[in-house]
Amino acid sequence: MHPAVDALLHHPKIWRGDQLACTEHPGLATGHSALDRELPGAGWPVGGLTDLVARQPGSGELRLLLPALAALSQAGRQIVLIAPPHIPYAPAWQAAGVDLTRLSWLRADNERDRLWALEQTLREPSVGAVVGWLAGAPADRLWRRLQLAAETGGGSGFILRGGTASTSSPVGLRLQVEPVAGGLSVQVLKRRGAPLARPVLIPHENRAGDQPLSFRFADAVASPLPASATVTSVPERTLRVAA
Repeated sequence: MHPAVDALLHHPKIWRGDQLACTEHPGLATGHSALDRELPGAGWPVGGLTDLVARQPGSGELRLLLPALAALSQAGRQIVLIAPPHIPYAPAWQAAGVDLTRLSWLRADNERDRLWALEQTLREPSVGAVVGWLAGAPADRLWRRLQLAAETGGGSGFILRGGTASTSSPVGLRLQVEPVAGGLSVQVLKRRGAPLARPVLIPHENRAGDQPLSFRFADAVASPLPASATVTSVPERTLRVAA
């Protein structure tokens, strides 16, 4: 092969369909080495979106994300949760290593407000990760707006929604998460590069002396996030995220 052609094919902005894509910048380590090996950039997209599909909330999607969220919070980056289906159980988040002073939780009562809050928080340079729950897949033009917002802010956006493997989106990384005996099954539905035929198994961690990674959610009367975390409603389209 001609050296110029070979150099062109190995440029980070060019990828071949039979290979895992290269990226200009390393990804955000997921905390799961088996999954990192299968993702372009060896981690979650930085300055981009990940579409996480689960048949129902609580299928393990937060367990999948928590190692990366904990690392970001410990590095002083803000973590924003938008419209989680249940009140986050603070002791479990703290046990996972999340700095609760870096955690913000936004209430949004309808899909329009959720999408607006997603776009605004993704644009904030102080925000390391935004996790938003949506009822369904946004229109393609809204996906593009969210992607542009993530590129502007430079953080990682995670869209959690119900659905099956057949539900599509235009983002570069789409995963389906399902609980299985002994851990989580993560099917890479879409990535830049060759398809992945088999799911990645993420085993549960329960080492001696550690608290189990039982990131349960509590009812509203049980144990909400403490005062060190920020809880905000966004009905009026005004939002500030502390640096």
